[in-house]
Amino acid sequence: MAYEALKQEVEQQLINKVNSDPSLHNVYLLVHSERLNIHWPMAAGSTDGVAATPDQPFHTASVGKTFTSVILTQLVESGLARFDDPIAKYLPPELIQGMHIYKGKDYSQDIQIKHLLSNTSGLPDFFEEKPKHRPSMLQEVLDDPQRFWTPRDTVEWSKEHLRPHFPPGKKVYYTDTGYNLLGMVIESITGSSYEEVLHERIFRPLQMNHSYLSQFSLPALQSAAPTAHLYLDHIKIEVDQYRSLSSFYSGGQTVCTLADLLIFMKALVKGQLVRKESLRVMQTWRPLQMGLRYGYGLMQLRFLPFTSKYTVWGGLGASGAFMLYVPAMDVYLAGTFNQTTYRTKAMNYLFFNVLRKLGNISK
Repeated sequence: MAYEALKQEVEQQLINKVNSDPSLHNVYLLVHSERLNIHWPMAAGSTDGVAATPDQPFHTASVGKTFTSVILTQLVESGLARFDDPIAKYLPPELIQGMHIYKGKDYSQDIQIKHLLSNTSGLPDFFEEKPKHRPSMLQEVLDDPQRFWTPRDTVEWSKEHLRPHFPPGKKVYYTDTGYNLLGMVIESITGSSYEEVLHERIFRPLQMNHSYLSQFSLPALQSAAPTAHLYLDHIKIEVDQYRSLSSFYSGGQTVCTLADLLIFMKALVKGQLVRKESLRVMQTWRPLQMGLRYGYGLMQLRFLPFTSKYTVWGGLGASGAFMLYVPAMDVYLAGTFNQTTYRTKAMNYLFFNVLRKLGNISK
């Protein structure tokens, strides 16, 4: 009875949050726990006047990096690659040349797959960074929404306009450039496009039938509801019409539903996608910022510093997207606030309005 009352409270708070914040237009949340016997799919807001529903597809932003890291780990398990392979083994020499020159030394040949997976390559980030004397790539993406960017385009743009930050392996610096390179590595190893591998290795085996790589593929089953709009602050992005979003590719261009994200995360936790020992390697955590550590396409977030009860791990996106597991509570969280201004606020909301209240009941 207490859980049912909490579900109603959480759902009403989500509706109230959207109604009271003009920057929020559509929000999706799934809380699931086999141990607690709860499954709460919920949604609030709308897309072009169509009320949001829990089965509506939405852009997952950098949650997609977890898909990419799982695919690379599968290829390593199959003996087709090694984490310490140099990416120069798989990519064209002209693309590698001059990619990583730091303080006069060329480290381009030293970049390994594991450096890209763990964001320790030192490469710049085409999404977050702005060159000194020209618009950022994000601005170019917004200014010309019909331009199609290939992953190579984004890497070449990064090489030309941005500079590396440190030698490979020395620190952690989040970079979408690195993850687009990983997509190209996957293509080189498999001989197939990244989107084909994504469907072949993850979406089809797990029957994630409503998931796809926007601008590159289609879902196995078309949803009755429209894909939810994404918001970059005040700018509305119609995900499937904005061709320039192709620039995010293997770094975060997937569209999924709440149910599909849960399917994936449960499969990852239960060892159905990669072996347990491989998952432990992916969870080689390194400090990224206060309370947040990065592994191989995975993040670990500690909501409270002195207890593991509210420590979560999984994938996070700049749009307030999340796909998380709370081991101590056996709770899965999936969803998005679909608003870039909620990158941090989304996590605070989950802790104060969901996890802490669940924790109090389950004591």
